[in-house]
Order: sequence, then C-alpha cells, then structure tokens
Amino acid sequence: MFGMGPWELALIFLVILLLFGAKRLPDIAQGLGKGIREFKSAVKDTQNEIKSSVGDSEKKDKNSNDKKDG
Repeated sequence: MFGMGPWELALIFLVILLLFGAKRLPDIAQGLGKGIREFKSAVKDTQNEIKSSVGDSEKKDKNSNDKKDG
C-alpha cells in the first residue's frame, strides 16, 4: 500500500496516536470519512452536470442542422 510495508504503517499510526490521543482518533476518522464522501458526491454531481450540458448542446446542434437541411 503506497509502497510502504507494515512496519512503516504501524509507525505512522503510532505517531498519530501519540499526537492526537486515543479519544480523538474516532472523531478524526469520522470527519475524514465525511469529507471524502462529500468530495465524491461533489465530483459525481459535477460529472453529471458536464454530461448533461454536453448532451444538451449536442441536441441543439442536431436540431439546428435538421432545420437547415429541411
């Protein structure tokens, strides 16, 4: 995982545990999870909006070409 072995991950976890304490870790993890969910939701909404804009512009282009041909 990220090119790190189990000892490096354990050391990082130990440092975090010492810095923040055992009582704050669940709060930090919960906040991090919430932030990730909100970010993914925002990315998904943006992608849907872009796809819908592209689809709308393609429909308008097609309709204007049909009117010119007809």
